Amino acid sequence: LAACGPAGLLVGYLILSLTVWLVMNEISEMVSYIPIPGQTTLPALCLRYTGNESFAFAAGMNLFYAQALIAPAEVTAAAYVIDYWSDINSGAWITIFWVVTVALEFCAVKYFGEVEFWIGLIKIFTISGLIILGIVIFFGGGPNQHSVLGFHYWKHPGAFTEHLTGGNTGKFLACWTSVIKSAFAFILSPELITACAAEAENPRVNLPKATSRFIYRMIFFYVFGSLTIGIMVAYNDPTLLEAIAEGKSGAAASPFVIGIKNFGIKVLDHIINAAILTSAFSSGNSEFFSATRMLHSMAVKGQLPRIIGRTNKYGVPYIAVTITGLISLVSYLNVSNSSAIVFTWLTNISTVSGFISWIFIGICYIQFRKAITYHNLDDRIPYRLPYQIAGAYFSVFFFTLVSLTNGYAVFFDFNGSD
Repeated sequence: LAACGPAGLLVGYLILSLTVWLVMNEISEMVSYIPIPGQTTLPALCLRYTGNESFAFAAGMNLFYAQALIAPAEVTAAAYVIDYWSDINSGAWITIFWVVTVALEFCAVKYFGEVEFWIGLIKIFTISGLIILGIVIFFGGGPNQHSVLGFHYWKHPGAFTEHLTGGNTGKFLACWTSVIKSAFAFILSPELITACAAEAENPRVNLPKATSRFIYRMIFFYVFGSLTIGIMVAYNDPTLLEAIAEGKSGAAASPFVIGIKNFGIKVLDHIINAAILTSAFSSGNSEFFSATRMLHSMAVKGQLPRIIGRTNKYGVPYIAVTITGLISLVSYLNVSNSSAIVFTWLTNISTVSGFISWIFIGICYIQFRKAITYHNLDDRIPYRLPYQIAGAYFSVFFFTLVSLTNGYAVFFDFNGSD
């Protein structure tokens, strides 16, 4: 918000929602065609439709790399959310979250599923409540409000910031930065949804249904959420700028929490803080789980040493869990650096890997369509949108461009840590 302005933030989420929806349709079409358990992961799809083992291996390791680094990024966020209440060294909280996450991964999968179910409900109720709160504040219903707020902050100080440079170029760069930064919220969503689709009931029917509803969920949670933020807080709000300058993350720099406090709503900021905490833990936990299963899947197929595929009596791939847990220790970088700086490092790395994963999906889908057309099997495809092949070429081009320009800002004011 501070870098892009409310309109720039909204534009970024709109563009990402559309392009990620294209990716979701591509991978869903491939998975729903032959929904065989163990063959719906990205490396399995790449191997089947390109026939190139090196390409499939690269796709799998890139996906694991992204998942394994999202986990410590979320541990970092969770630890620093607690700074809203406590001044205890962040290393203590990182240790607690790391131990809990690893311990949960060593348990049977049913416990992981139970935890994710309840935390998922909390996230849904939280974002729904915040959107409703935004509507109330929009119409002037806050304790400290005496008139309708409307789009006041879109006029004063304005809808766009002039990011890195002045004029319309600065406004364009604000939108492009929003596209790059907001991508972290979407990273790996299509892969997570489809990876276990073959194990669901009637996947050739239910996966297309879930895919067709995916765009509505993105609009409600991401687009409406970003619009709510732009309504509640100005991009030059002193509290927001101070939090960013001090390198804070989590609730301390959350526009939702800042807006709640500005409009005099008591206690709610602590509730939102707790919800952010559970969301960060849940995101890290789910990506950690996915990373371990990716290693296990590749080891079983012979793409990695088979020792990594070993499981205990509960079916947990304990070698893969150990490897991923060791990688997650990079979250301790926060002990000697600002949380915002380390979080930026980890999210930048994982976001670029997510972009590359979507490029892999697009290339794989193009090869899939060529094979289907060559064998005249188009009438057997259970799910396909019109012009999807054009969407695949566009998504490959778009995410290649975003990947190449991900760090463009360093050339304006070079900083090695960026």
